[in-house]
Amino acid sequence: MPNPFSDFWNFLIGNTEDYNALGSWKYVLVVLFLALIAASVAIAVENWRNDPTQRTGAHLATWLIRVMVGGMWFQGMLWKLPLPVSDGLKFWIEQMGDRAAFNFQRDLATNLYLPYLHIFNPIVFLAEFTFAVSLILGLGTRLVSVLAIIFVLHLWLGIYAPGDPAEWPWSYVFLAMVLFFFALHGAGRSLGADALVRRLPSTGLLGRLLAMAG
Repeated sequence: MPNPFSDFWNFLIGNTEDYNALGSWKYVLVVLFLALIAASVAIAVENWRNDPTQRTGAHLATWLIRVMVGGMWFQGMLWKLPLPVSDGLKFWIEQMGDRAAFNFQRDLATNLYLPYLHIFNPIVFLAEFTFAVSLILGLGTRLVSVLAIIFVLHLWLGIYAPGDPAEWPWSYVFLAMVLFFFALHGAGRSLGADALVRRLPSTGLLGRLLAMAG
């Protein structure tokens, strides 16, 4: 009987349905995820050691929640594979064509997303991968959180109407709320790469852009 502990372990070792559907390629993604977690821990330790203001329970809790939400995005991107067209994403785009809250979204799903899914599928995958990397590392968190909010609200309205499988609309609203607080409070500044960037001299265009994004 599965439980949260066994499910978490199976995800870490790549023994889930989404992972196993990728064959031996799953190990590349398992290593990538573990590397991101290791980098996040290293960044958190660096901040903890060198910035006394980071040594609070609030910063630690923000880091933990941010990494967990980033892990959720990483897990969610897995069923967008293989590229260029995932059967899972195709199914949900078809659902959007029937269940979207507004007619224009249904038209988008039917007349644009589905016919050009070989283009949109990689875009969706890369978007969710970007959300995952940003939140796990705490890099550019404010900007990416705002983009993720737009993404989540589009999903919420896209499968708004009742259907099979059933979706609980509040789950998307709650996720958008969490992302809003990440953007509002600059969650990457809590033991994240954004905190490191802000302690560096903001010289050059790239440095200023990173500081603004975080």
